[in-house]
Amino acid sequence: MSYRVRIRQSETPLEVAMGQTILEAALEAGISYPCGCRSGNCGACKSRLFEGDVEMSPHSPYALSKEERKAGFILACRSVPWSDCDVAWNEPDELPQHPLRRLTCRVCGLDALTHDIRRVRLEIVEGGPFDFSAGQYASLAFNGHPPRDYSMAGAPGDEVLEFHVRAVEGGGVSAFVARELAPGDRVIVEGPHGIAQLREGHRGPILALAGGSGLAPIRSIVRRALDLGFAQPIHCYLGVRDERDVYGEAEFRALAEQHGNFSFTVVLSEPSAPTERRTGYLADIVASDFANLDGAKAYLAGPPVMVETCVRKLEAAGLAPEDCHADAFYTEAEKQALEAANG
Repeated sequence: MSYRVRIRQSETPLEVAMGQTILEAALEAGISYPCGCRSGNCGACKSRLFEGDVEMSPHSPYALSKEERKAGFILACRSVPWSDCDVAWNEPDELPQHPLRRLTCRVCGLDALTHDIRRVRLEIVEGGPFDFSAGQYASLAFNGHPPRDYSMAGAPGDEVLEFHVRAVEGGGVSAFVARELAPGDRVIVEGPHGIAQLREGHRGPILALAGGSGLAPIRSIVRRALDLGFAQPIHCYLGVRDERDVYGEAEFRALAEQHGNFSFTVVLSEPSAPTERRTGYLADIVASDFANLDGAKAYLAGPPVMVETCVRKLEAAGLAPEDCHADAFYTEAEKQALEAANG
């Protein structure tokens, strides 16, 4: 048994099987439905329910408040239809419209960026071309392991796809990438996903904030903005724990020398030795640097706690919520913990 769901941004009615969420069915059908964590914690798939009934699984109030639910909003990733439905996802500004692709890729490059982050470079073998917007991500499946989400680190149009994979404690997939993945291995890539892409029509200041391997989508955004000739100030920050976690600095310093409107700052939260770098929490450093955020947009990527803290600080400093762009990324352990907390 299935129910028919009309998605107002799609021409084809969607058949949703019993027990399946609207988001699961949409992605299976190749619809570029906005989404992020897919576990009810980020709000990227927030949608308006015009007609029909759905059963909502537990979710974070940060993603969907009680007031929003009463007003007719749902999370597509947590909504199982109990009748035919009519829905529309929230329309962020400049929503990317790239076709979803399933690619077969070959590993053509592997190297260590830090003690726990590995750069994976992939050559598309089948399923291309792969179009994406700077800041988006894809789902990668390595050697039969469950798929995991990683952001593209390269700029749109690059011939080779680049991803930065951090080894997560207890993470089977990241451990495989760190220890066993080899050149020539096949990788399945599905995407693109995400709504935290560079707004290419924006002409105000840009804050690009990265924590750890969150530098991957920030690198993509910065490269794209500079390639497009953006003339407004672009302030990029990398927040990490200690010196051994810093990477990409030479490239970003070179960009700063080439482009007078671009700056790059490293912030260490727990330096193990005396340092001339700025120290403290990234959110506090950024808040202290900018008293006026009029007309600015912020792009954030990294651990969820860091992203959420930075967003709160930026909003307290006057940045409008719609000008903070981030896709939430959780480890499987974090997702399970959040599921338990939401339930």
